[in-house]
Amino acid sequence: MGKISPVSSKYIINAAIEIDGVVDRPDVIGAIFGQTEGLLGEDLELRELQRSGRIGRIEVTIDTRGGKSSGKIVIPSSLDKAETAIVGAALEVIQRIGPCNARVKVRNIEDVRISKRQFVVERAKQLLKNLMDSVMPDSQEIADEVAHSVRVMEITTYGKERLPAGPGIEDAEEVIVVEGRADVLALLKYGFKNVIAMNGTSVPKTIIDLSKRKTIVAFVDGDRGGNLILRDLFGVAEVDFVTRAPDGKEVEELTKKEIHKALRSRITAEQAKHELASMDTSQSIRKPLIRGKDRERRVSRESRYSRETTESPAKLSSDEAKKLGSLLEGLVGTKGAYVLDDKMNVLGKVPFTELTSTLKSLNSGVYAIVLDGVVERDLVEVAHKAKVKHIVAMGSNVKKSPVNIVTAARL
Repeated sequence: MGKISPVSSKYIINAAIEIDGVVDRPDVIGAIFGQTEGLLGEDLELRELQRSGRIGRIEVTIDTRGGKSSGKIVIPSSLDKAETAIVGAALEVIQRIGPCNARVKVRNIEDVRISKRQFVVERAKQLLKNLMDSVMPDSQEIADEVAHSVRVMEITTYGKERLPAGPGIEDAEEVIVVEGRADVLALLKYGFKNVIAMNGTSVPKTIIDLSKRKTIVAFVDGDRGGNLILRDLFGVAEVDFVTRAPDGKEVEELTKKEIHKALRSRITAEQAKHELASMDTSQSIRKPLIRGKDRERRVSRESRYSRETTESPAKLSSDEAKKLGSLLEGLVGTKGAYVLDDKMNVLGKVPFTELTSTLKSLNSGVYAIVLDGVVERDLVEVAHKAKVKHIVAMGSNVKKSPVNIVTAARL
């Protein structure tokens, strides 16, 4: 009888079986072939599918306790997803095995290609590293390699919220507080190891505690978001100095020269508070001048976000929170993401950069996602369309969401 190589299979059918009696593995396999025979027509006859190599070897494990048997059925498939689902559903028609009543329930259908994609990414990294080691690089490649090594290897986490940070937080008397992980990487690239990220718009307790025993320099983007961050910091933390990126720029975009210039031009927190107050007064004077299309666009955007957040997000049970928290810990530093079904089974692991496209391709059947990164609105919109109930992440830049967002600090 033909066999299908695990390498060529696209899907794996995982099913559980319960039997009111004692049976052996051959009895179960015989029942699978016998009771599905003729059920799905010639094109989906299990024996023919095995002979042609489109269905692989059926693996059955049986455990007998107290006069009853239970176990698992695993079937690899190279059929398309619709045909695989039909074969999986056909297993559930089995009601007897020998003289005993039986019940079969398909737990999930695993897409093998997700794990294959992860393998391809990891293998590509290895091949690229070997190529860089064996080929004489030019000066720019050497600089890029050194910069990448510093950014990736030296970044760590700090505090119970596991905030992205440089390795020199404890030893430094002065700490630079930035907005996100990308900002930390940018400063690490140029030798600043005393830097830590807020990882969201709310101020973590770790930052508040640090401000009581360290000199704090707030380094924010040169936009309205940077001003909002400063207001939050001034409200709960003891900030000593403030500096900003040039107008319209983010910290992560700055060159070495621009970063040094910004830090040399820092001002006291009191002066920054005075400037913020002046900005508020100026904006309140200009506000009535907003009219025409600008006002229409603002109202349209606010209405859209209002509609998006009218739904009440689901809540995690304590068991779900514990499992998802454990998965998140295992992802730290990998920039990966887990996709789970409503039984809390991991459907696959993908790079964070491919998560949005993966959700779009799956469209439904995803209950929760766990990711080593920060949640942005684009991801929330895609997840909501895919009917995802929970997003567990290191941080979030989304204040209101129809999807339940849980950050590391809340687990």
